[in-house]
Amino acid sequence: MTLAFELDALKSLADPNAVFNDARGWTSYVGVVSDKPTYVVTNFTRKERIRQDFFSGPRGVEESLENVKRQFDTERHVFVGTSEEHREQAESVGWEYLPLENAAEAADWEIAAEDDDEDHFEEGDQREDWP
Repeated sequence: MTLAFELDALKSLADPNAVFNDARGWTSYVGVVSDKPTYVVTNFTRKERIRQDFFSGPRGVEESLENVKRQFDTERHVFVGTSEEHREQAESVGWEYLPLENAAEAADWEIAAEDDDEDHFEEGDQREDWP
């Protein structure tokens, strides 16, 4: 199986690196696709220490999924996303769509709490002993 995560779906997980490592045990290829610029995906995956087999590059989601499907010949191609738009993008290019909540439940992945996206360096949270 080839498994693709939409960037927002990946960001919604408590430990994206652990999810990728788990998925490597039962997929042939795993990567990230997004409409966001390449540097956004690259910065996130580096920060999370995620080693991906493919990423979308400067293309949109649908074009990326088409290219991945051509390059990675597996029995299944599954796209994990978070919206009806993601479902439509997957189905328009012959990928199976799996909502993040369903994927997380089936694979026992933890979805991040709402406040996990907080910026811990906002004005009020700064250390007073910092030079």
